[in-house]
Amino acid sequence: MSTLASPRKRSMRRGSARPAWSEAPSAGIQIGKVIVIVMIAIVMLYPFIYVILMSFASNHDAASGAFFPTSFSIQAYKSILEGGVITRSLLVSAGITIVGTVLSMVFTTTLAYGLTRTREVPFARTILILVLCTMLFGAGIIPNYLLVRSLGMLNTYWALIVPGLISAFNMVVVRNFFMGLPQELIESAKLDGANEFEIFWKIVLPLSKSVLAVVALFYAVGYWNSFFTALIYLNDTSMWPVQLVLNQYVVQGTTLTTLQAPNVPPPPSETIQKAVIVLSTIPILIAYPFAQKHFTQGVLTGAIKG
Repeated sequence: MSTLASPRKRSMRRGSARPAWSEAPSAGIQIGKVIVIVMIAIVMLYPFIYVILMSFASNHDAASGAFFPTSFSIQAYKSILEGGVITRSLLVSAGITIVGTVLSMVFTTTLAYGLTRTREVPFARTILILVLCTMLFGAGIIPNYLLVRSLGMLNTYWALIVPGLISAFNMVVVRNFFMGLPQELIESAKLDGANEFEIFWKIVLPLSKSVLAVVALFYAVGYWNSFFTALIYLNDTSMWPVQLVLNQYVVQGTTLTTLQAPNVPPPPSETIQKAVIVLSTIPILIAYPFAQKHFTQGVLTGAIKG
């Protein structure tokens, strides 16, 4: 009997053993993880810190190519802000981002809600298929340019907003979230006499703040970072957004003299470039922390049920 029971006991002990990946890591492995994480953080943060410090570097440190500047000056920011080009382009980008994000959210949410009402909206499934096809097939640059020109939007700010007013991906995300809302709540609102607009405005949107914040952030970042559409559709350089200025004066290496104030000794071009990069990045860095909580909630939406 004992000989027969011993294999069974051994198998029970073997079955109750915890897998290797669930065991607590040793001290050496934990130290190795910390070292790897610190190295990754340094690699990722160094370019960001370097750009900020070099934008404040003095003429001597900028010309010497120091690893980290030791003397600082605000001459680069003073020069480009007094020049007017960056200030005007920042206002242009801010206006395009605000107006474009608001309009995109209005059209995206209304379209997404309409496509969830497949019984009430005629041809809702057909429209959804057509929208999804735009994620697979694009007209191309030349047909888009001809369409914008035929609509009379060349050299206008509407050319930077209307072509990207609705993102099919964002619409699908919002629609899927709307479909996950409790249908009993919507049905009870209908029994109480609420129409579709009241249901959409007073029930659906308040329950969808997390996904709306995420999609709005996606739209805002897209409008703020867009420069290619401005390069195609805007001929007047005074209408350029800040990202196109950044591309032309920093990436393409165009002369920086028009950025600077007249009768002011110009700082080194490298300092000017870093200052332009910082000024074009700060607005998004300021706006992102306010949406971070909703962004985390939106990412986790649907991951936990019950």
